Amino acid sequence: MIDETARLLTEHYVFPEIAGQLADLLKRRLAEGAYDVDGAEELARLVTADLQSVNEDKHLRLKHHADPVSPEQGAATLESIRRDFDTSLGGAPRVELLDGGVAVVELAPMLFPLPWAAEPLSAALTLASRARALIVDLRNNRGGDPDTVAFVCSYLLDERTHLNTMYWRSGERREQSWSLPHVPGARFGGSKPLYVLSSASTFSAAEELAYDLQQLGRAVIVGEPTRGGAHPCKGWTVHPHLEATVPTGRAINPVSGTNWEGTGVQPDVPCAAAGSLDQAHALALARLAG
Repeated sequence: MIDETARLLTEHYVFPEIAGQLADLLKRRLAEGAYDVDGAEELARLVTADLQSVNEDKHLRLKHHADPVSPEQGAATLESIRRDFDTSLGGAPRVELLDGGVAVVELAPMLFPLPWAAEPLSAALTLASRARALIVDLRNNRGGDPDTVAFVCSYLLDERTHLNTMYWRSGERREQSWSLPHVPGARFGGSKPLYVLSSASTFSAAEELAYDLQQLGRAVIVGEPTRGGAHPCKGWTVHPHLEATVPTGRAINPVSGTNWEGTGVQPDVPCAAAGSLDQAHALALARLAG
C-alpha cells in the first residue's frame, strides 16, 4: 500500500519535487516501522499526517472508508458522495425567504457532479431569482465539482465571465473555466446584493465559488476564513478500505493570479460562522434601504 501510494505521488502529484520528497518520506517511515499498526483506519491517519507534513496540502490523503470500496479509479469517492446527494435534495437542502425580500440558498454538503446537480440547483436558484438580495450559505459545504461552481456562478452574473484557470500536471495543460452564456430557469443576475457565508469547514470547490465571486467583486463574503484547499484531486483505491487522493492540478484565478491554497478565502466581513447569517441579512437590509 505504501509503495503504491508513493508511486501515485511520483506519477501524478501536481508538484513533482514535493512528490519525490514525500515518496522518500513514506518509504523511510515504512522501513522504520512507523506504519506497523493493526487497522486500516489507524494507518490512514498516520500516512495522511506524513503526506501533509511538507506543504500541508489538505487534499493529499490516505482516506479510510468503513465499507469496502471498488478498485476502479475514483469509485470510492463517487459511491460515498452519491449517498450524500440522495439525502440532501441534490445539494440544495434549504431555500428560504427572510424579511425584506432577502433569500437564502444553502448549498451543502457538496457541489455535486453537474450531471446530477444541474436540475436541483437550477430549481433552487431559479426560485431565489426573484429575491431583492441573496445569501448563499456555504458554511457546511466540503467541496465538489468545478463545473458545478461555474454553473452556480452563471446564475449570479449577467455576462459570460472568466472564473478560473486550472493548471494540470499531465501535459502541463491550462484549462479555463467560464460562466455559461445560457442557464435553465431564471438568473438572479449580476447587480442585486449578493452575500456568501463561509466557515472553517468550507473547503475546496466551495472555496472556489466564494473566491471567484469575491475576486470579481460580485459578492461580499461573511463569516470565517475557509480551510484552504485549492488543488483538485483524483482518488485511487490501494486497499479495500483505503483510497489515496492525489492532487493533479492547481487553481489560478484570472484576477489575483493565485488561489486560496493554505490561506483560505478571507472574509470581507469577519464574524463567527454561527452568527454570519444574521450579519449578512442585516447587511442586505441596510443596503436595500440605502
